[in-house]
Amino acid sequence: MADDKKLTPQGEDFSAWYNEVVLRAELADYSPVRGSMVIRPWGYGIWENMQRGLDGLFKETGHENAYFPLLIPMSFIEREKEHIEGFEPQLAVVTHAGGKKLEEPLVIRPTSETIIMGMYAKWIQSYRDLPLLINQWANVVRWEMRTRLFLRTSEFLWQEGHTVHATSEEAEEHTRRMLGVYRTFMEDWMAMPPVTGLKSDSERFAGAVRSYACEAMMQDNKALQAGTSHFLGQNFSRQFDLTFQTEEGKEEYGWNTSWGVSTRLVGALVMTHGDDNGVVVPPRLAPTQVVIVPIWRKDDQAEAVRSKAAELKVRLEERGVRVKIDDRDHLSPGNKFYEWERKGVPIRMELGPRDLKNDQVVLVKRVRAEDEDKKEFLPQAQAVDEMPARLDALQASLLETAKARREANSYRGVEDIGQLNEIMESGGGFVYTGWSGDPEVEQRVKEETKATLRCIPDEGFRSSKAPTKCIGGGEAKMEVVWDRAY
Repeated sequence: MADDKKLTPQGEDFSAWYNEVVLRAELADYSPVRGSMVIRPWGYGIWENMQRGLDGLFKETGHENAYFPLLIPMSFIEREKEHIEGFEPQLAVVTHAGGKKLEEPLVIRPTSETIIMGMYAKWIQSYRDLPLLINQWANVVRWEMRTRLFLRTSEFLWQEGHTVHATSEEAEEHTRRMLGVYRTFMEDWMAMPPVTGLKSDSERFAGAVRSYACEAMMQDNKALQAGTSHFLGQNFSRQFDLTFQTEEGKEEYGWNTSWGVSTRLVGALVMTHGDDNGVVVPPRLAPTQVVIVPIWRKDDQAEAVRSKAAELKVRLEERGVRVKIDDRDHLSPGNKFYEWERKGVPIRMELGPRDLKNDQVVLVKRVRAEDEDKKEFLPQAQAVDEMPARLDALQASLLETAKARREANSYRGVEDIGQLNEIMESGGGFVYTGWSGDPEVEQRVKEETKATLRCIPDEGFRSSKAPTKCIGGGEAKMEVVWDRAY
């Protein structure tokens, strides 16, 4: 790039823009191991706040955290036929340890249903032990051929919830409940409004009876599967002899669910809100919500400005605001402004000798590149007192903008593949059509348009008038959403 300070514009090359902004906003970097990444402090700080938000929601719904081994016996993975077929190409396998060949190969976990259900079978004897609601925060390895920072890496961080229930109905209800938890988090914390719904059989998780997903629209109008929740039925319970004695004294297999989101959410946040100047981080997830930049021209001004900055920091922290003072003296104020804009800090507070004299501060809100800077001069007390409300307003604004963008790029009433393909070729978006349920139609659409069936949308996202014609011809049995996807 001719100008090292400028990112490739989104409109010119969205993929190049994404790669550049992740690196230059210091979210992550490439590691020496092919397909894996190093998450840098700013990116990890966002992930930590995601963890806090999600963990609180999980515990509100009765879940506890535990930890299970990284290494899983190959025999465990092989017990569930569909599961091993789905994951076999991505498995990383340990064959030697301690200088010797292992009697049985060990798989570095691609997901933990097998090892967890094996342990649950030891712990559960009676209906009184149910439901068992456990979540794990961990890393997993899936040997991906095509990788991209945060979106698809060979190793990534995630949470995986695994539960056991006494009845099919209770397990299905829990599967749906956790999908709702994800949607709440994505809307309230990420300011990213997903469409939720049931996955088609071809998109179903290996080993599940039914899979549900949160499908979010990125700014290039492609879909990103941001989270999934699976009703596993009794598939894994049967393979691991996970049984319990019912209240009537009968023996029955447990009913299972699993659900997870990963550091892919950091990439989703970047692609939902970022602009040509860098990342835009929603206030609830920003590691630093307000950065104070003290400014002085003469050395004898520095102490007073720094002292006032420290005072304002304490006063803001008393109101629950996450604050950082950037008083690095080897960087100019302009370079600091550029760095924090690139990283997406919601509000910048500037403070100089003149501001001290006038008992004021300068506030600059992180807005999108096409908008004008929202620079305001406010009395210090007012700026401090209003800061929580200003951050809340910025959070709400990001959500409304993302919702409006999603709806502006959603197309309903499409009845033939040619029209769907025209939409895909001219910018894409969520296309709602009728579908007969025939997998051959689904495959035909994929081959002709490169769009995949993202979900059978939940009631709140369906069109007001149900489609009657299938996208492939004939009668529609349901409405579905198509898009090209990451």
